[in-house]
Amino acid sequence: ANGSLYVVFGRHAHRLSPTLEVLATAQLPRQRPYNSFVILPSGHLATKDFGGLRANQTEPDSLGASELLVLEPDALAVVATCQLPEPSIARLSADGDDVYVVGDTSLQRVRWTGAALVLDENFEAVYRTVPGQTYGWDAVISAGAAWFLDNGFGSNRYAGTFRGQGVNEAPLHLVRVSLATGAVTLTEVCGLPGGVIANPPAIDPERRIAVAYDSGNGVVAAFRFDDDGATSPLWQLQLNHAAHPLRFPASGELLLCDHDPERGADQAVMVDIETGAELARVDYGSPIQSVLFAAAGFASDLYLCSFSTVARLFVEPPGESNPAG
Repeated sequence: ANGSLYVVFGRHAHRLSPTLEVLATAQLPRQRPYNSFVILPSGHLATKDFGGLRANQTEPDSLGASELLVLEPDALAVVATCQLPEPSIARLSADGDDVYVVGDTSLQRVRWTGAALVLDENFEAVYRTVPGQTYGWDAVISAGAAWFLDNGFGSNRYAGTFRGQGVNEAPLHLVRVSLATGAVTLTEVCGLPGGVIANPPAIDPERRIAVAYDSGNGVVAAFRFDDDGATSPLWQLQLNHAAHPLRFPASGELLLCDHDPERGADQAVMVDIETGAELARVDYGSPIQSVLFAAAGFASDLYLCSFSTVARLFVEPPGESNPAG
């Protein structure tokens, strides 16, 4: 809201002008990468260190649990800290001044009071309850719940694709945590071992649809849900999808991806969120599978990013032909 751009990468936070001039830089306190941040209603930034295995690591480091920080938005000074109960691999989520942290075994809630971070001692939702199940990634806060996918262990095995790279023994789950009670609901995505993900599900609160996926097994599945978190299968597709899904609320369109390892091509696939029907498909120029976030554009367009490629996709008007569309 102040017109600045913010970047948190590695052990540093940066504030940039709209023309990418560096306005402020701060080194963050722990010798770990800081892998996400959220901007709170006050303009402050909440960030935390990454508690998972890093490149070439086979054992966790000695720092233990992650630490949540709040930075003031001008000079990026640390103004509050909160020691979390466990390491966190996932990116942060927030609902107003409540910051949600998916930890190694449980979901935690921390309140920003405007002066301090306060861990909600009465809210600890343990989601790792199945033998062979591993930690969750990012949470979507929607429809009175936090939603995320588990079995994130092994995401460092990414080899240009997640297909066939999963090592988790338990089936991958869509996890729902009630924000009111902390009650946890687990729904198997496809029931297969060897699943892995590194991104969140898509939640449509108006249509009461949750879309989950298992990147290790190449399955995308949609479920109808009720107020209590009970789910029923809606549709399932065989897609090598690993990126953050992008939902268009008004039209009910959902952007997914489908990596073709034989051709070495990632495709953007638009589906109807109600039925799973495929509406459009196009190669977008990436030889490797995207595991990143897409972004909506300004006029029936969107931007899709992989580790090799940034592409703009748009709806082609009837009767026109454009090879870039």
